[in-house]
Amino acid sequence: MRLYAVTDRAWLNGRTLPELVADAIAGGATFIQLREKHATHDEIVALARELMPICHAAGVPFVIDDEVEIAREVGADGVHVGQSDTACADARRLLGDGAIIGVSVQTVEEARAAQAAGADYLGVGALIPTPTKPDAVDVTSEELARICRAVDIPVVGIGGLRVETLDVLANSGVDGAAVVSALFAADDAQAAARSLRARLDEMLGGGESAFPALPPACAALPAVLAIAGSDSSGGAGIQADIKTVAAHGLFAETAVTALTAQNTMGVRNVLEATPTFIAEQIDAIFEDIPPAAIKIGMCPSAPVIEAVADALTRWSATNIVLDPVMVATSGARLIAEDAVHALEDRLIPLARLITPNMPEAEVLAGFEVRDEKDQERAAVALADRFGCAVLVKGGHGVHDANDVLALPPTETADVGAGVRTTWLRSPRVDTENTHGTGCTLSSAIACGLARGLGLEESVAAAKSYLMGALEAGLNLGAGSGPIDHMWAYRPHQKVPV
Repeated sequence: MRLYAVTDRAWLNGRTLPELVADAIAGGATFIQLREKHATHDEIVALARELMPICHAAGVPFVIDDEVEIAREVGADGVHVGQSDTACADARRLLGDGAIIGVSVQTVEEARAAQAAGADYLGVGALIPTPTKPDAVDVTSEELARICRAVDIPVVGIGGLRVETLDVLANSGVDGAAVVSALFAADDAQAAARSLRARLDEMLGGGESAFPALPPACAALPAVLAIAGSDSSGGAGIQADIKTVAAHGLFAETAVTALTAQNTMGVRNVLEATPTFIAEQIDAIFEDIPPAAIKIGMCPSAPVIEAVADALTRWSATNIVLDPVMVATSGARLIAEDAVHALEDRLIPLARLITPNMPEAEVLAGFEVRDEKDQERAAVALADRFGCAVLVKGGHGVHDANDVLALPPTETADVGAGVRTTWLRSPRVDTENTHGTGCTLSSAIACGLARGLGLEESVAAAKSYLMGALEAGLNLGAGSGPIDHMWAYRPHQKVPV
């Protein structure tokens, strides 16, 4: 939390907020808070979906100011609340134990109360009068030091801080500085961040604060293993998985179950890998670089499913996200009946989450799934039957793409409560280019789990990432083309077509 950047679009001057945030991170910002007091709900959601992948690719936590429901909707890392905003305990209840909760305080009493309520860090200020916080109570350097001594969680100072005023933090015990105009009003945000960070490191010591950050690119990265088929056109399968994992700043590993000859017009041929060779790939991976999470996609036959299940059981694999590739969008069966039984008996029991589309949910549940009522009924039935979480995807809708997540008691820490459902609603993106969306979503969820996010947060973040990839407008091939997995690295322009 050394350099905590709080956004403000008042000083864009022809630039975009994603550009400024990317520059701030490049200059040394270590934490980003989206704070846009005059933005609408939809504007905040859109901004969050642009900023979050930029932050995560750099290993920088991303929180939203006050808007707890939006943070939950988009899968942000957490939320920052003030004394008159949502209570810290309520934010924790809504976002879960894995979320980052920050609280603004001005006194020792408020600081102790926030820590007792479950806050992960505190923002203390305003230290210097500032136009962005005209109603804030000024906090003296002495009170700041008392607050730092009174709590065991990180503290950042805020309010009027810039390079020439950072001395107010000296000898206070703070972990860092939160800045607004010092970054976002600067002509060169990257240079401003570099100067602020250098001064903070000089004052507070070169090391980072004790706050747990997301994995930076220069450190040992969590690995995500994708077990799936190869798509020669690059839009789905292993290729989509690798791109998704890389876009999330993590390390991709693969075990290839089949080779396909295909393009955007269709599949021409499939060459299945032998079960022995598939098992050898998985064993080699676990022996050297064990994955933090696993995504399973195309497993074309019962012998392949058996080999994958045996290998994962042998290595006591966890955080498994299974995309049960069984039924095409057209309704055509993609695997044989005995493979469906093997999937149900061997692979699904190993999964933490399965992500069937509506036709696949219909096969697994044994009844028609045609509308949202059917979706939720199927999700609950499958979660009850298999004991894992179930995300029934509604991307087949005409006007929307609403998914329902069913969480068993093992995921909610409430054994007596039964299965709990949550809807993740979003508009349908008007595009025919949807090749690889299922592969991409399940891989993105695995990335969230590998980073240590909770299941709900991982699913919400993955859905947000997929929406961005669809909205980017990539248009390749003569048929149903691929999505843009790297959209977050070019967020300020449409992809050339």
